[in-house]
Amino acid sequence: MAPGVVCVQLTIALPGLGHVNCYVMEDERGLTLVDPGLPGRKPWQELVARLHRAGMDIHRVHTVIVTHSHPDHFGAAGHIRRLTGAEVVTHEHFKTFFDPNEEDDEDKELATPGELDSWAAAKERLHKARAWLHGAAGERGRDVAEGVGNQLRQWQRWNGPTPWGGEHPRPPRKMQLTYAVNQLTGGTYFRPPRPSARVVDGQVMHLGGREWVAVHTPGHTVDHLCLLDPAAGTFISGDHVLPTITPHISGLVRAPDPLKLYFDSLERMVSLEDIRTVLPAHGLPFANLAERARDIQAHHDERLELLRTAAADLGEATVEEFSQRLFKPASWGPMADSETYAHLEHLALLGQAVRRDVPGQPVRYRLNG
Repeated sequence: MAPGVVCVQLTIALPGLGHVNCYVMEDERGLTLVDPGLPGRKPWQELVARLHRAGMDIHRVHTVIVTHSHPDHFGAAGHIRRLTGAEVVTHEHFKTFFDPNEEDDEDKELATPGELDSWAAAKERLHKARAWLHGAAGERGRDVAEGVGNQLRQWQRWNGPTPWGGEHPRPPRKMQLTYAVNQLTGGTYFRPPRPSARVVDGQVMHLGGREWVAVHTPGHTVDHLCLLDPAAGTFISGDHVLPTITPHISGLVRAPDPLKLYFDSLERMVSLEDIRTVLPAHGLPFANLAERARDIQAHHDERLELLRTAAADLGEATVEEFSQRLFKPASWGPMADSETYAHLEHLALLGQAVRRDVPGQPVRYRLNG
């Protein structure tokens, strides 16, 4: 795909996506993988088989780079680390709610005081169960106990309130069940990654015999990481800049204004020079990074204008009501509401909208002018 980079395309069954691109770099030590796909037995078997067809052995992986904290990107990282001892490298802000040992600010913000008390009690019971299981059944018992914690954390998040008062976005039901079974049984293939190295913006990494620069691009997530090979003009863009679709900008990102974060990160793309090949996480390689970044920003500017037009008709309205003006009916639901909320909060922070919170009711917005 670019000097020193091979693409292994992995199947994923997520709305609007059919695959994730796992990029592979080889050096004298072995292999580096960037975004090794979803967790689970079948995704793992596909990863191993496709590497094998490319003449590569999973046991030679010494480094896994995870571009951001979504399962289709980090899924196999934990299992690879356990199998080969590979380094797992992320941005310094990488955090996933799948790990019960991570304190997740977002979960705290979404929970009521009563729910926080209940959650604290549940965690205390879990720690006692983990200690007992570890003593009774060794490592396997610890895995089961951590799996229980992971599942509790997921359910607490998926069933908790949202900042706008609507339903919480959830993975497809089949995926939820798969994760639940894996975690509650201490499953082999689902192991939330614990980064062994966290990088910062501008840090240089030696991967596949070449020098790559870490480029922090928050917006889609706060921990999103891209990779730049300035000598070859290669840019691994993760989900930050995609060739034919725009990444989801969630209202649940742990930042006051996720859309502004994303706009600022897109602006950085315009300033990068001599980029010849962009390697996205989904879709095919493309060439003009700056032009695509401008197109994506224009798309979001159009969405903001659509909200202004809708407000002239709706007056003060809920996030869901605005969302149904912003998206087509096939896309209605919590994901669309989450992105609409991010756009409305952006306008509110610019002073172009007024947010009204009423206890026990969904948040309402009125746009100025």
